[in-house]
Amino acid sequence: MAASVRIWTPCSAEAEMNRGEDQFGPVLDYETITPAGKDLSRAGGDDEAIRPPRSLKAQDELGGETLPFSHSESGAASAESGSKIEAHPSLEVADRGKSSEEIGKGEPWLARRGHAISYIGLFLFTAVLYFRPYEWIPAFSSLTSLAFWLAAFTLVVFIPTQFALEGNLTARPREVNFLLLFCLWALLGMPLAINPGEAWAAFSDSFIKVVLMFIVLVNVVRTERRLKGLMWLSLGVGVFLSYRAISDFQSGNLTVNGFRVKGALGGMFGNPNDMALHLVMMIPIAVALFFGTRNPVRKILYAACAALMTMAMVVTYSRGAFLGFVVSFLVLMWKLGRRQRFSVMAVALLVLLLFLIFAPGNYGLRLLSIFIPELDPVGSSIARRDLLWRSLFVALHNPIFGVGMENFHIVSSHELVSHNAYTQVAAELGFPALILYIGFIVAPLKKLWQIEQRTFADRRTSCFYHLTVGLQASIIAYMVSSFFGSVAYQWYIYYIIGYSIALRRIYIISQEAQDSAVKKSEASN
Repeated sequence: MAASVRIWTPCSAEAEMNRGEDQFGPVLDYETITPAGKDLSRAGGDDEAIRPPRSLKAQDELGGETLPFSHSESGAASAESGSKIEAHPSLEVADRGKSSEEIGKGEPWLARRGHAISYIGLFLFTAVLYFRPYEWIPAFSSLTSLAFWLAAFTLVVFIPTQFALEGNLTARPREVNFLLLFCLWALLGMPLAINPGEAWAAFSDSFIKVVLMFIVLVNVVRTERRLKGLMWLSLGVGVFLSYRAISDFQSGNLTVNGFRVKGALGGMFGNPNDMALHLVMMIPIAVALFFGTRNPVRKILYAACAALMTMAMVVTYSRGAFLGFVVSFLVLMWKLGRRQRFSVMAVALLVLLLFLIFAPGNYGLRLLSIFIPELDPVGSSIARRDLLWRSLFVALHNPIFGVGMENFHIVSSHELVSHNAYTQVAAELGFPALILYIGFIVAPLKKLWQIEQRTFADRRTSCFYHLTVGLQASIIAYMVSSFFGSVAYQWYIYYIIGYSIALRRIYIISQEAQDSAVKKSEASN
């Protein structure tokens, strides 16, 4: 009678140090998916190893038994022949391959290292895209095209490297297919646009960069270190924006409508609503990283990031961001408190009530204007309602190809945009494009949920569980908040979807590595 055994695999070196273990079992090498000896006394370089512990002290919550691991006698020998995982003779290892096969169905991820230079280019490009150093650092004032040249360099390195590694231009998870079809549909309808020149300019000047760098991200972010590097960069710009927003609010520097702060950085963060959208998407990730580490210093840092970004979101007075924050907060509490959901949700609702009570100024009145438009002192609520109906009218009268990318303002009132990402796509590119756009956003949710279910029992020792929960909440925050902003072609959601695909890839390959090691152990026994 076979006993069910779960093999514990931490997702980072941090988890090992937090456990206090001083010895570990053989390394499952990410590149070859076979056990290989490696020096564990130092950090694992660019691609972190997946390290099983020497022994599991606590039994699996689903009823599994502990499985001891032992080192090979010689590091050199293990490098040549592969380290062996020695299981207790009385135990038989249950087949766990079905989990990774189910989640990775149709996604033949190759477990190969590479793209180190491409990742550096992507990281630098993202840093320039976020922080725009040429706007506030005099030495960079003449380098306004720096992001373009970094993107070009990254693509020049990425394309031949990708072909050499995998023989194709990109991996093809469902999200990539949705996005490529979305681009094709936009191009097919371009000759029918009201202003084809303007539609082409919007596609070629900005959106194609989003698509290309998304493809780079999907293919080069292959390790936990790379994924967290980009996440920390996203959190870093959120913290910077939050600090400046709170400082401006305290000093009375309210330049938008007389009561709202403006983004400290231009571009995608210049508008307070767009800045608030980034913040509300980053808060769940900060919370996930908080719960995913046992390092007290990092816990304090992540908690401070989440608190700072929440306060900054408030001083933007963005109603759409607040709704996204509420929904994502409830999602986080529902998932993280799954064993005591009633108590956790009661506390969550109490926290939201206190949040509204102690919010500054007329924040509560601002939120009430969502339901009572007459309370809005600048009348933006009524204007957005009219734009919503106008964009739906345009979409229904142009259902196939729409009026052309970024052409809605031509048929709108007062040259205004739709202020709704969904009707923006429907009106400008047609309902087929809207289906592809929604499919692109929701596609990662199911597989993230599957990983969440698979890793719940290991949530105290693995980074996967909390990151999947955080990314789900972040995507849901965008889905709600983007109902109030024309952001369908901007960077916000594309980075989050890219992070979700990267996390899925890392998880699937780690599971395949475990399955390969188990099969070798069974064969040797």
